[in-house]
Amino acid sequence: MSPSTIKDALRSVRADIAAAAQTAGRDPASVKLLAVSKTKPAEAVAEAYDAGQRDFGENYSQELVQKAAALSHLAELRWHHIGHLQSNKVKQLLPIAYLFHGVDRLSLSAEMDKRAAVLNRPVGVLVEVSLGDEETKSGCSPDELAGLVAAVRASHHLELCGLMTMPPLFEDPELARPYFRRLRELRDAHGGAEALPELSMGMSNDFRVAIEEGATIVRVGTAIFGGRGH
Repeated sequence: MSPSTIKDALRSVRADIAAAAQTAGRDPASVKLLAVSKTKPAEAVAEAYDAGQRDFGENYSQELVQKAAALSHLAELRWHHIGHLQSNKVKQLLPIAYLFHGVDRLSLSAEMDKRAAVLNRPVGVLVEVSLGDEETKSGCSPDELAGLVAAVRASHHLELCGLMTMPPLFEDPELARPYFRRLRELRDAHGGAEALPELSMGMSNDFRVAIEEGATIVRVGTAIFGGRGH
């Protein structure tokens, strides 16, 4: 996508976020837009940055490392790592990522806490919950959530910021609503918004529904940067 198209797309997505928030009786400022830039070149990230976007999400460790190096001159850029994270990548990514959307197991939280001891700041994490019974998706089960939340809270260097989920991909975004609602209910059952302020849920096709169900971070890629062929 061209710079003007990325800029226009960002404007459109932000307008849709504001409209969905207002429909739900929420302040649009309570929803953060995370631009998912996986498979897109660093130049596209720079274009979005120039258009005012500051938070960017990557799924692949090596891609995140490369883009962070290429765009290190953009002082306000915040990188987020989304989804499954291999334990052997933790040391490399901790100094780079602002927030990790995808702590899904006790061994990972322990490794992150150990590696974070050398950083002079807390590491923000979201616990990923699998709600779709999809074996290919990462995330702890709802039954495992209490133990994982307790482990992160007991850690010395991790800051538990909230929960994250990736429901199955539906053509009709309304079909994702029960998954978003379930994550909100799980948040309420484990301390509520005061203890777990962030709900990272909703992507290009269903973020409006996610906002109606309480999302505070929506992860939007295609609607900003176009599909993989763009």
